[in-house]
Amino acid sequence: MAAMLEARQLTKSFGSVIAADQIDVAVAEHEVVGIIGANGAGKTTFVNMVTGYVKPSAGQIFYEGKEITALAPREVTRIGICRSFQVPQVFMSATVFDNLLISLGVAERDLVRFWRPMRRPHLEAEAERLMRRFQIDAYADQAAMLLPQGVRKMLDIAMAVVHRPRLLLLDEPTSGVSVEEKFGVMDTIMAALREQRVTVLFVEHDMEIVTRYAQRVLAFYEGAIVADGPPEQVMADEQVRRYVTGEALPAAAAGPSGGAQAKPEIGDA
Repeated sequence: MAAMLEARQLTKSFGSVIAADQIDVAVAEHEVVGIIGANGAGKTTFVNMVTGYVKPSAGQIFYEGKEITALAPREVTRIGICRSFQVPQVFMSATVFDNLLISLGVAERDLVRFWRPMRRPHLEAEAERLMRRFQIDAYADQAAMLLPQGVRKMLDIAMAVVHRPRLLLLDEPTSGVSVEEKFGVMDTIMAALREQRVTVLFVEHDMEIVTRYAQRVLAFYEGAIVADGPPEQVMADEQVRRYVTGEALPAAAAGPSGGAQAKPEIGDA
């Protein structure tokens, strides 16, 4: 069976900096894949290429067997690939309810006639359903700028799924969310996405979130995937321990000096 998403020799250079180095990876339908790596490892560059925001210098991207390398972000969204961002892309002065209404209106393919009213019964009903599903209905009348970070994250993801994607890429879904909230936020997000049978790739710096929610992990380092497999296997990988999680290795594995590598910062790529 063909992979839902496949990258072949995907490469991206910014001048002399190689942000993606001949990436070969395939993602099957209904997988939940975590993407990890230190700053500058290439995680976000990979997500940006898949979603059309950045064009590769070389290589190809396939979705359900068809090449999509040259598609613009809007075209990528239309075929069933959506994304959220590390910084939620919401209308800050609009309420939660109106943010969802706007997104639902945009998602309707025939809505090029701007004079059509936004508040229509079927759109309002769907906005209410999404608020309940993502457990943000208590904030329906609150402006997005006043929301707790976890609620704003869930609103951003709810706005992404109005397009009913088959593949969703999440960029650090728990970034800025408190330790006390993070598992509750992810539980709600993943339950909603399972209900819609969405294939998920998520970039994450929190290893507790990765090991708890990912079925498979891709570890990036210097633009390449250095480990790919179940979370426990990837977390035990020597390169991942050295360059991603920053764990001290035995002296024999740490190099001639016997010293452990310094812990890198984990975050945006």
